[in-house]
Amino acid sequence: MKSAKYTSNVSVAFAPANISCFFTVRPHPDPRWMGSTGLGFTLDKGVVAEVSKIFKSSRQARTLKSEVFFNGKKIKFPTVLSVIKMLTAETIIVWISSELSLGHGFGLSGASAIAVAYALNKLLKLKKTKKELAIIAHTAEVKNKTGLGDVVNQYFGGFFLKTKPSSRFLVKRISLPEKYVYIRHLSPIQTKSILTNKKLVGRINNAGERAIRKIKQLNIGMANEIHFSDIIDISKEFAKQSGLLKDRQTKKTIEQIEKNNNHASMIILGNGVFSNKPFAGSKKFTISNRKAEVL
Repeated sequence: MKSAKYTSNVSVAFAPANISCFFTVRPHPDPRWMGSTGLGFTLDKGVVAEVSKIFKSSRQARTLKSEVFFNGKKIKFPTVLSVIKMLTAETIIVWISSELSLGHGFGLSGASAIAVAYALNKLLKLKKTKKELAIIAHTAEVKNKTGLGDVVNQYFGGFFLKTKPSSRFLVKRISLPEKYVYIRHLSPIQTKSILTNKKLVGRINNAGERAIRKIKQLNIGMANEIHFSDIIDISKEFAKQSGLLKDRQTKKTIEQIEKNNNHASMIILGNGVFSNKPFAGSKKFTISNRKAEVL
């Protein structure tokens, strides 16, 4: 897979996909401390990042720049390049593979960022803690406006409520009796286009705060257990009230699911649908506690 001009030394890491149910933007002038609150969960699927560096003896080493490939195709991936720059001056090649698509609300930008950080730490023997690496990945996401809280969920692995800014890495783990989610992604949404729209962010924050209050009002109990259907309903109301649920096909898909007395909401942020029951065109995923890790 790699050209001979690269080292044979390779490090590999995994990070899970993350689905956001709702969120609020928590701004801060320092990207390290900007983040989000809200609710979301990680899946059994995600990304595998493989990293290698240019041979120091290569005559091209000074002119070659770090490159990122996603499922074999070279792409522009500023968030991953930011992670590389924050960790090393070496020229790095990154191969990311995933069954999922970028830009469809699976949190793959954050997953790629933290997986690359973990893999580079091993490859270059940087001796940084997982928390330090996760902070770097989170900061890179914020700087490039590709996400605000995915990395935190991917660092811990599971279903989490965040009532404090995600940048603080404080989460409340939620237990669900359900273990599966059914997802259909339809078309991408550029997270940057949402986060740079001040009017829309205002609506998102108002709707997100209402959603957090509704979650708190549920009778969670000693086991921190909530029924998935309740979460999905709150998520759908957030999607509508925030102005994010605009795509015609996404709306129609949700309506069709609800006609069958099931529950569905929009993937945040992507034109796609998730439900507690199978529906036309959906794929089955496991809600997983697996966190980012070196392989």
